[in-house]
Amino acid sequence: MKSFLDENFLLQSKTAEKLYHNFAKSLPIIDYHNHLIPEQIANNTQFANISQVWLAGDHYKWRAMRANGVDEKYITGIGSDYEKFEKWAETVPFTLRNPLYHWTHLELQRYFGVTDLLSGKTAQKIYDECSAKLQTPEYSVRGLLAKMNVEAVCTTDDPLDSLNFHQQLAREGANLKMLPAFRPDKAMNSDDIEGLNEYINKLESVANKTISSFQDYIDALKSRHDYFADNGCSVSDHGLEQIYAEDYTEAEISSIFDKIRAKQGISYEENLKFKSAMLVYFAEWDHEKGWVQQYHLGALRNNNARMLRQLGPDTGWDSIGDFSQARMLSKFLNRLDNQDKLAKTIIYNLNPADNELIATMIGNFNDGSVAGKVQFGSAWWFLDQKDGMIKQLNALSNMGLLSRLVGMLTDSRSFLSFPRHEYFRRIVCNLFGEDIENGELPNDLEWVGKIVQDISYFNAKNYFKF
Repeated sequence: MKSFLDENFLLQSKTAEKLYHNFAKSLPIIDYHNHLIPEQIANNTQFANISQVWLAGDHYKWRAMRANGVDEKYITGIGSDYEKFEKWAETVPFTLRNPLYHWTHLELQRYFGVTDLLSGKTAQKIYDECSAKLQTPEYSVRGLLAKMNVEAVCTTDDPLDSLNFHQQLAREGANLKMLPAFRPDKAMNSDDIEGLNEYINKLESVANKTISSFQDYIDALKSRHDYFADNGCSVSDHGLEQIYAEDYTEAEISSIFDKIRAKQGISYEENLKFKSAMLVYFAEWDHEKGWVQQYHLGALRNNNARMLRQLGPDTGWDSIGDFSQARMLSKFLNRLDNQDKLAKTIIYNLNPADNELIATMIGNFNDGSVAGKVQFGSAWWFLDQKDGMIKQLNALSNMGLLSRLVGMLTDSRSFLSFPRHEYFRRIVCNLFGEDIENGELPNDLEWVGKIVQDISYFNAKNYFKF
């Protein structure tokens, strides 16, 4: 029987062990999509205790605690930091076979050297030990990133953001690269006419432009896209239920925009056309600048209206959606490709039923100009666990080139989430190791090791060129 979380965790063969320890383990991390707070990186924040760095904002843990019967007071409410940690500790033993059980103990081991299992009985000891370490300089935010050998991070930033904290870190000349990613979801959210108008008004102020027409709006957003580029941005990101690719004319979109500004209702068809037009503009700008564009597809958000009113979005009330993806995604990518305006593109899929759909779709638009130009992105959100990762990796292996995958990302709000890269690398090494041991791949560790290194690090380094 193997020991829990030993040095060969998830590695089921001697070949897998060699691939991981000799080729993947020591490589740096490029985390090209996350939701870390730039201010905390720029100011090298020192967290007061482990609850603040580990539980705040982590809706994965919040969902598990709610499922375990924990009162919201101890999740997002007025409970003390220790009380919240204690309730999480009491929940952890009930997360067996949930990836949280693995991640929790990986993070305690990798950052703090804690090998005790977290439970209500060990909560006080682990809280005190970890919180004490967090008071020391090497456990500042940048110290935590350095422990995981993080080379670069891409934050997720609204077009209205000043990027002052990215500028601050750049002026400092720090070894860590923190780059912005252009996330214009709010700029095209015509589902909420009032909210979109508020956004447009803010854009007028930030861009110092009067916006009285759709062309004015596009010009103002383009100026923000240019501003992001001037501040080192080379990545965009979109969080969508599905791609929008309706046919439209410029006259139609101008008319729809006028209705939005007049706070009139727009039809379902007009809503889809407006979103479709916005996506095309953003994609054309990305291509013009040589950026990488990312599309996260398939989340059904804010299912619980009561809790949305109480806590707001991104607090743990989202799920996998069953949207129709193929036809509109094909139409969108084809429109851009047909005009030679298709940038390097990563498609992330949240519904595992669509894995093969996405894996085959990317092959339609890989034109030989760049290795892996259109990517089936790593398993994300509800799928960034062992089973979800293996399914994504197998679909890509069977339908495309796993060897060109740009690897893992955290997609996280936590500075303690970077062992997910290790988790991913171990799974990749185990898959290749198993095939070699079974005689399904040649026992050429030098070549297979190179492929493992590329997937773990070098593909991302060459693809993004940060």
